[in-house]
Amino acid sequence: QVRLLESGGGLVEAGGSLRLSCAPSGGIFSRYAMGWFRQAPGKEREFVAAINRAGDSPYYADSVKGRFTVSRDNSKKMLYLQIDALKAGDTAIYYCAAALKPYTNYRDPSEYDYWGQGTQVTISS
Repeated sequence: QVRLLESGGGLVEAGGSLRLSCAPSGGIFSRYAMGWFRQAPGKEREFVAAINRAGDSPYYADSVKGRFTVSRDNSKKMLYLQIDALKAGDTAIYYCAAALKPYTNYRDPSEYDYWGQGTQVTISS
C-alpha cells in the first residue's frame, strides 16, 4: 500500500510562485511513474504534469507549459511541482498520484493507482 502526502499549498498573490511536494510512504518510490492533477471548484479533475520513473521525462498539460516544472528525487523519495507566474485560474486542489505500470496515457487519471488527499492552492488577485 502506498500513501501519498502533498504539502506546500497556500494562498499566494497572482504572479507569485509555489513549490508543492509529495511524499510517499510504502512501496518503492523509484518504481512508480508519478503525476500531478488539479481540481477547481465545480470542475473535473484535470491533468497537470507527469514524470517517468527515472525522472528524465516530464510531461505537461498545454495550459501549464512554461510555468510548471515537475521533478522528482528518488534518493529522497520526493516528488515536486514548481509553479511560477501563478494565475487566478490555477486555484484548485492539487493532487499527486502514483502509477504502478508504465503509462499508456499519462493524462488519464485511471492510469494511476494511488492518490494523495490534495493540497489547496488559492491565488489572490
